[in-house]
Amino acid sequence: MKRSTGLDRSITSKWRPATQAVRAGTWRSEQGETSEALFLNSGYTYDDAETVAARFAGEQTGMVYSRFQNPTVQMLEERIAMMEGAEACRTQASGMAAMTTALLCQLSAGDHIVTGRAAFGSCRWIVDNVFPRFGIEKTVVDARDNAAWEAAIRPNTKVFFFETPANPTLDVVDLEFVCGLARSKGIKTVVDNAFATAALQQPMEFGADIVAYSATKLMEGQGRVLLGAVCGSAEFINDVLMPFQRNTGPIAAPFNAWVVMKGLETLPLRAEKQSDNAMQVARFLEGRVPRVAYPGLESFPQHALSVKQMTGFGNMLSFDVRGGRAQAFAALNALELVDISNNLGDSKSLACHPASTTHNNMGAEGRAEAGVGEGMIRLNVGLEDPLDVIEDLDQALRKAGI
Repeated sequence: MKRSTGLDRSITSKWRPATQAVRAGTWRSEQGETSEALFLNSGYTYDDAETVAARFAGEQTGMVYSRFQNPTVQMLEERIAMMEGAEACRTQASGMAAMTTALLCQLSAGDHIVTGRAAFGSCRWIVDNVFPRFGIEKTVVDARDNAAWEAAIRPNTKVFFFETPANPTLDVVDLEFVCGLARSKGIKTVVDNAFATAALQQPMEFGADIVAYSATKLMEGQGRVLLGAVCGSAEFINDVLMPFQRNTGPIAAPFNAWVVMKGLETLPLRAEKQSDNAMQVARFLEGRVPRVAYPGLESFPQHALSVKQMTGFGNMLSFDVRGGRAQAFAALNALELVDISNNLGDSKSLACHPASTTHNNMGAEGRAEAGVGEGMIRLNVGLEDPLDVIEDLDQALRKAGI
């Protein structure tokens, strides 16, 4: 299998984001296919025993076993790395596999992690429940508070972990400050960039060491497959993450990688359009409900910071209703166009009640600490005409007495 000349980084590094999303990481076989080939195989054959021995010893490049690498998967990884501005990327079976791998590959008993309080429920569950079982200490901070990060540092602090914007509160973290602070103390930053993706925000430009993704979301874009990704330096990916990943096995399936690769081709277009749609919906909701959280709104407390570090504000927003869970459920149940779903990043508009779904496992106290109230509804704004989405929300809110 031959690679196209487009893989020469001296060429691809000059490409603009939309071109990278379509072209980066493309290999072509002797068949000259235009769409990237799908390699549905677990193992590989070799011309001689010496070749396989050299590959297992790391003395020769080439495929060995699809738990280690697969051609389709590697094409996707090269594309994501190029879009992210990272030296390297490895994909995983899901977003949570990516978060777990990115953290556990570098943490040991006796280490300390500082994490943002507002985060996806499963991320907080790992920090709150799994890490303590293995002797990893943790401190949870309000990630919006720069002073809180500095105050939380201990001699054994190894990692800062946070989402920006966060799920589902949309809290925004000052990337330049927090990543700069971490580097000055020899601490690694792991940033979950799933809400924005590289199309709207590039944390490495602000000093982040590692960027992790649920590519299931906006990267894939149509709710079809699960996949995660971790980007970083070649040294971190190859020497720290990969020994952990290939021996524990959270590997991305080739078919899923191929589907995400097709999704990336339209990511810049979708991210821009869905951001525009979300802005229209957020402006409508501002006049109807007590609180709307969307970084693009001038009323958003961290709007200026969002403008500084994001090129677009994404398709995700959340809003609160006064009547708690009962009124939130009433509004959700009255929706006619927007679907009730715990997924996000889809081209279809989706709504969910985080307190009873994605953040249910945190418990009432944990949700209160994270700012996830009983009256909160999280909204994924899709590619439908935003006026249709607004009309649906309007009638649903009216039926719920809002």
